[in-house]
Amino acid sequence: MSKNNNTIKLTTGTFFASLPSRITDDLLFSRTVLLLVEHNENETLGFILNKPSPFILNQLIKETCASFTVYYGGPVEQDNLFCIHQRPDLIPDSKYIEDGLYWGGDFETIFDLINRNEINKNDIRFFLGYAGWGANQLLEEFSNLFWKKIKSIPPDELFKLSSDASWKNSIEELGENYRLYSNAPLDPTFN
Repeated sequence: MSKNNNTIKLTTGTFFASLPSRITDDLLFSRTVLLLVEHNENETLGFILNKPSPFILNQLIKETCASFTVYYGGPVEQDNLFCIHQRPDLIPDSKYIEDGLYWGGDFETIFDLINRNEINKNDIRFFLGYAGWGANQLLEEFSNLFWKKIKSIPPDELFKLSSDASWKNSIEELGENYRLYSNAPLDPTFN
């Protein structure tokens, strides 16, 4: 493990963004903003926040009338639906991420609440799949400059997050040394 791993502290609730110079081969993670929803010594799990899929919720779940955008959460279990939300008061079995932010819960209750208009798209975001890493794998990727930690996104902003601008804004907020990344072409070989 690299010496830099000792200075990187990852916890549940960490937000981070991809750096384009290192992940050009992986289009799924290119220009992404992610949130860690589970982190321990054996594994890490998170969701890509800004990659919308072509699906809307009621195309995947016929029991709901909601036309919420469904996002690509990551390459693992892409045939399963996951969510983050800010309504643990209404959704049983929610898992705590950080203040005001939770993931998972009882999906039957979630769909019922959506159908009754008690939860709307500003309360919840759905994902197909998740991003997962084994023990120390994500720390190694940070050391190899695949990722950079970014400031936390408050829940009221998170659920309104723009897919196109969120990555660029997050990179620019890292400071002058990262502005070049934010304006880099999608495929640096075209530069």
